[in-house]
Amino acid sequence: MDKIIQGIRHFQDTVFPKNRALFQHLAASQSPETLVIACSDSRISLDLLTQTSPGDLFVCRNAGNIVPPQGRSNAVSASIEYALNALPIKDIVICGHSDCGAMKGLLHPKALRNMPQVRGWLTHAEGAREAFARHGGTPDGHDAVAAVAKLNVRLQLEHLRTFPSVFSRVQQGTLRLHGWFYQIDAGDVVQCQGDGTWIPLRQPIPYQVPLVASAGSGEAANA
Repeated sequence: MDKIIQGIRHFQDTVFPKNRALFQHLAASQSPETLVIACSDSRISLDLLTQTSPGDLFVCRNAGNIVPPQGRSNAVSASIEYALNALPIKDIVICGHSDCGAMKGLLHPKALRNMPQVRGWLTHAEGAREAFARHGGTPDGHDAVAAVAKLNVRLQLEHLRTFPSVFSRVQQGTLRLHGWFYQIDAGDVVQCQGDGTWIPLRQPIPYQVPLVASAGSGEAANA
C-alpha cells in the first residue's frame, strides 16, 4: 500500500495540476466511444497499452474477459447495457491475453477445486475449451493457453451478439465489434478476423461472422 499511496500523492502534486482542465471537464460528464471488456489480470494496463487518456475508454474487467450470454443479470451485462444506452459507444473490444490464469483454470479444472465461484464463472468459456479439444488440442500442449484464450475471445464476441441492442446496432452499422489478443512479453496485439485468423493490429477490422453462428457452442467458437 505504501507504493500506491506514494503514487496518489505524486498524482495529486504533479500529474493533476498539469491536467487540471481535463479533469475539470471530465468531472461533469464522460463521452467514451469505445467499450473494452478485458481480463482482471494485473499485468494488463489498458491505458498504457492503448496510450489513452482518462475519459477515452469505458472499461469492464473480469476473470477471463467473459461476456455471459444475454438474459443473465450480472455486472458485465449491466456495463454493456449502460454503455450502449448512456454513452456514445461506437466500438466494443474484447481483449484476451497470454498466460491467462482463467484460461489455465479452464484447461485444468481440477486446479479450481477450491475456487467454486471461478469454476462456475468459467462455464461461460466452456465452448472455447471444447472447440480446442475437438481439434486435437491437449491441455499441456505448447501454446495451449494462448490458443484457448483466442478461442475464448471469439466465443465472447458471439455472446455479445446475443444482446439485441448489440446485434441490431451491428446490423445497422453503428457499432463495431473487435477481438484482440495481447502478448504480454512481446507487447504485440493481434486482432481476429471473421474467418478465425489473427493478424497484427494495424487498423481496426470489425469482427463479422455469418448470422447462422450459434452463440455459446463449441462450433461457434471455432467457426
